[in-house]
Order: sequence, then C-alpha cells, then structure tokens
Amino acid sequence: MADQTLAWRTRGARRRSTRTWRVRSSAAIVALVVLAVLLVPPLTHLDQQAVDLTAKLQPPSWAHPFGTDDVGRDLLLRCVYGLRVSLLVGVVAAVVATVIGTAVGALSGALGGWVDRAVMRVVDTFSSVPHLLLGIFIVAMFRPGVWPVVVSVGLTHWLSTARIVRAEVLSLRSRPYVDAAISGGASRRRVTVRHLLPGVLPQAALAAVLMVPHAIWHESALSFLGLGLPAHQASLGTLVQSARGSLLAGDWWPTLFPGLFIIVPTLAVAGLGGAWRERLDPRRRSELTL
Repeated sequence: MADQTLAWRTRGARRRSTRTWRVRSSAAIVALVVLAVLLVPPLTHLDQQAVDLTAKLQPPSWAHPFGTDDVGRDLLLRCVYGLRVSLLVGVVAAVVATVIGTAVGALSGALGGWVDRAVMRVVDTFSSVPHLLLGIFIVAMFRPGVWPVVVSVGLTHWLSTARIVRAEVLSLRSRPYVDAAISGGASRRRVTVRHLLPGVLPQAALAAVLMVPHAIWHESALSFLGLGLPAHQASLGTLVQSARGSLLAGDWWPTLFPGLFIIVPTLAVAGLGGAWRERLDPRRRSELTL
C-alpha cells in the first residue's frame, strides 16, 4: 500500500512538473512574440517591401537569419510583419466572437423556454456548416483586407462560446443566491446583469483566449487561398502561399519559417489557455480542439 501511494505521489509530481514546464515555456514564447511584434519593426531600418533581385532566395545567414524570398526581401522581417497582422486579426476577431457568443448565450440561458429552444436551433444550424466554408462565403463578398477577415472569423466562431455561456447560465440559475434574489423581487434583467453575467465572465474570457489560435489559423487559411489579405501585404498565409514554387525548387526556408510562425505562437497561446482551463475546472484535462 505504501509503495502504491508513493507511486501515485511520484506520478502526480511528474504531472505537476510537466504542467509547470509547459506553462512557463508557453508564457516565454508568447512574451517573445509580443516583444518581436512591438520592437522589431521600429528598431529595424529595413523596408519589408524592398525588392533586391540580386539577393533573391538566399539561404539563412547572419545578414538574413531566415533567408530571403523569391524577390530578395528579408524573410525575418516579413514574418514579423505577417505575425503582426495575424495577431491583430486573431485578437480582434476573438473579442468580436466572444461578445456575440456571450450575449446570445446569456440571453438564451436567462430567458429559457421557447427563446432558448429557438436560439439553440439557430446555433445548431450554423454549427452544421464548416467554419472555413462559411468564412470563405463571407470574405468573398468584400474586397481583400484585414477587416473583412475579422468580420468573417468573428461571425463564424461565436457558436461555441454561446453554448458554453448558456450552459454556465443554466448552472448559475439553480444557485441559492439567484433563488434568493428572485424571491426578493429582483427583475429578470437585474438578476442577469448582477448575478449571471459576472459568473460567466471567466468562462467567456477563457473562450476568447482559446479562440485566438483558431482565428489566426483561419486567417492564414483564407490568405493562403487568396481570399484574405492582398498579395502585397505581409501575412503568414500569403507568405506560405507565395513560397510554394520555391519549395518545389528545393528552397525550403521561405515555407518553413512562416509555417513555424503560424504553429509555434498559436500552440503557446493554446497552452496558456489550457492551463487556465485546468485551473478553472481541474477535472478537465487540457486539450486543443482543432
């Protein structure tokens, strides 16, 4: 029995150590990304759009740590500018989707009855359509640019937040302090604003954090398909798309580094969000839903 208890404690210590290492590494990556996005463009005297055909497709070196693209532009600077755009789209779209999802979920859970059933049928209907397909339909109606992508991602990613907030509101409605407020004569609007919404804010904020990686991936996918940002504007999706010909010719760096700029920061943000979710509900393991 003592040996079994010791084994459980050892496994628990290993899990805590792994979780701590994951959170610290994710936080370090996020901090590094923020510093790069904020400091690299002002401190660099290079123009990320400057074309130098004499330096095209140079491999990584001291002068160009990430190499150059097919027209001689510095890939490190282009990746940083592309990451700025992707983070802008990801954060703003996540906020838009969270606000819409929180409002819809809180309204559905607080009113209940036929309103709740009607709202959930609408959510189920939109959920049956793939996000990327619906996003392509929305973006195709506008000219390529940042804000059409923000609108597209925001309007296609509020559904999961609405479900989470509704479930939390339904749980809070059965709490004794909510029953006491209703028995005391508080109106439904006052109960929702004073008691229900503050209770769902942590879950809504967590949903916004976990939505940022999804928004970045969808922006990159739309830009890769030529429906997001214009081709001349640095975006991680457009960088990967424009590097396909170089990859076929054996030049790997124009594809590798923009791809890493998509994958590594988004996994770091997802790791921090997963740790936050475990703290809010320790019974749920951290998992990344694609």
